[in-house]
Amino acid sequence: MKRSGMPHPDPAAFIQANLPISPVPSIPEILLHIAGPRSGLWRLAGSEEGDPAPYWAYPWAGGVVLARHLLECPEVVAGRRIIDLGAGSGLVAIAAAKAGAVAVMAVDVDANAIAAIGLNAAVNGVSIVAVAADIIDEPPPEELDLLVVGDLFYDPSLASRVMAFLRRCQAAGIEVLIGDPERAHLPHGELTRIATHGVADFGAGSADKAVQAGVFSLSGIADDATKPEGPAATA
Repeated sequence: MKRSGMPHPDPAAFIQANLPISPVPSIPEILLHIAGPRSGLWRLAGSEEGDPAPYWAYPWAGGVVLARHLLECPEVVAGRRIIDLGAGSGLVAIAAAKAGAVAVMAVDVDANAIAAIGLNAAVNGVSIVAVAADIIDEPPPEELDLLVVGDLFYDPSLASRVMAFLRRCQAAGIEVLIGDPERAHLPHGELTRIATHGVADFGAGSADKAVQAGVFSLSGIADDATKPEGPAATA
């Protein structure tokens, strides 16, 4: 629920003051501004105390496993142009930059996430272009080699839109990598598992609780991606 008549604080100033810089569970070489019990995120969101916290304030397992994979396999991103879709905190984008990507863009619909990505990139000494936009109903981006997607399959409607976009990207010759702890709407039948890691997951209720999360590529849909969108695009 939104609060009316209350001024919103400056996002960057609020994050710096209330979200301490901490090593990412399972990826201690990356530091992020991570929310704690007393961060008061509802004040930044203009919502009521007790409302669900914004996704960008925590490292989720899909992003963590994908970031871990890129750091352990830097050849996946070295010298390539990357977009991190639904970037949240910027964790995966930061990992891509650290692993040697030549250009990294982080895209998220939440303007507060964009502020967090800028701060987190600076903490880790990497350069990332952060953009507040919803691009998944648009044509595939130009001058892009690899699209990375961490933990975007938690909602059926969003998952449908994301998969339609990923198919279009694959048809345009863009490689796609997905990180996910096998949430409810992950389309297993259209994916090939590349790697599995035990990583911490805020979504499991505790940053100390490990889950088995996977890194996936798209499989068997390249030909279908060029056909008119129908039921398969919204499954």
